[in-house]
Amino acid sequence: MTHDGNGAAASPRRATAASFIGTALEHYDFLLYGYVAALAFGQLFFPAGDQAVSTIASFAVFAVGFVARPLGAIVAGHFGDRVGRRSVLIATLLMAGIATALMGLLPTYAAIGIWAPIALVTLRLVQGFAYGGEVAGAVLMATEHAPRNRRGLYGAFVPAAAPAGLLLATIAVLVVSMLDPDAFMSWGWRIPFLLSLVLVIVGLYMRVNVAETPSFTHLQTERGSVNRPLVELFRRHTKVLLLASGVGFGFYVIFYVLLVFIASYTTAELGMPASVTLTGIAVGSVITFVGAPIVGALSDRIGRRLPIITGAGLLALYVFPFFALINTAVPGLVILAYAIAFLLLAIYFGPITTFAAELFPTQVRYSAGALAAQIGAVLGGGLAPLISTLIMTAAGGEWWPVAVYISLSLLLSVVCTLVLRETNGTDMDSASEARVESAEAAETSQTSETSSTNA
Repeated sequence: MTHDGNGAAASPRRATAASFIGTALEHYDFLLYGYVAALAFGQLFFPAGDQAVSTIASFAVFAVGFVARPLGAIVAGHFGDRVGRRSVLIATLLMAGIATALMGLLPTYAAIGIWAPIALVTLRLVQGFAYGGEVAGAVLMATEHAPRNRRGLYGAFVPAAAPAGLLLATIAVLVVSMLDPDAFMSWGWRIPFLLSLVLVIVGLYMRVNVAETPSFTHLQTERGSVNRPLVELFRRHTKVLLLASGVGFGFYVIFYVLLVFIASYTTAELGMPASVTLTGIAVGSVITFVGAPIVGALSDRIGRRLPIITGAGLLALYVFPFFALINTAVPGLVILAYAIAFLLLAIYFGPITTFAAELFPTQVRYSAGALAAQIGAVLGGGLAPLISTLIMTAAGGEWWPVAVYISLSLLLSVVCTLVLRETNGTDMDSASEARVESAEAAETSQTSETSSTNA
């Protein structure tokens, strides 16, 4: 372990741990809203009257978080490529955590009227803004610190943080939902939001004590960062950026269908208790949390593209048996359906963030990774529950057209992955690449001179 001039540690393991904890916290923050919105926010923060309208309004605020994510990606990407990864990650962690904790302190509509939903929307925008720059930066903190032959392993802990945060949010909501209904609606729903402060303190401590990444440090020392990384990105790498967005598109579609649409479908259409779906999500989260790093480590041996193509392809086929299992309305089979889906998600998503990071040079890597993720998330995840609902309504309640939509989204990701090059083994340190090229040129020159002398 080495240290920078400020005493911060330049350790791949510590950098990965800091990335994991912070990203898990931001997933906890972002997804917690969705759970509590379904249970309480419609009644607490919107005018009483039509419960369905209030619930729709609370889910509309859920979507607002996606609106802010691309802007967050642009701003975080700019400063991450200009100033450094570490400082931006500290800022995104604080923004998300404080916004979430403040949600737990908000007065309700009954107390302050229209200002309650306005405050809720504002905090949701802050959450989305912070989230937009988080994942890409966390991936770079892990992968740019990692040894080249273990980059897939270290980088996979960032996608593994998503199910970890999801699991924490699920457990927190399950525990407080066991309270008396009046107690839950009065104060119990606030507890999971306030607990975010504990995670912020832990994550902040770890991120402050991690050094800037070697790749960015070398870039600053030997070349200097570009003044307008976003302009540079679109000038030189637009095609790769769009393809990288497509690689993750299918993941976001099926991920948010599983979390939002299926949860609503099983309760409203099949009459199942919400606890069954929550249990399935919790079990699946554990599987993905364990599986993603395993697949990431495997990608260091067999490459990034093969697991991504395999996972996405199998999911495209599995969507149809998944719906068949869900429609049995048998709790054990529903949980099994989720377990298999999340296992395939681990294969698909384990190497995907490392793959995206390796596609771009250091000077635009933060901007590229953040934008690629958020384009896929907004167009895929942000719209997937709504599109699925519209498709099922138009089909008269039939589920198979929704399965076709999900399957086609996943196949699009397979095609985008096939078009892109394999990145395993790529040197992510641009400055090092320059030194290697110079060394090779010098060695070639020296060899030529030696040969001439011997001749």
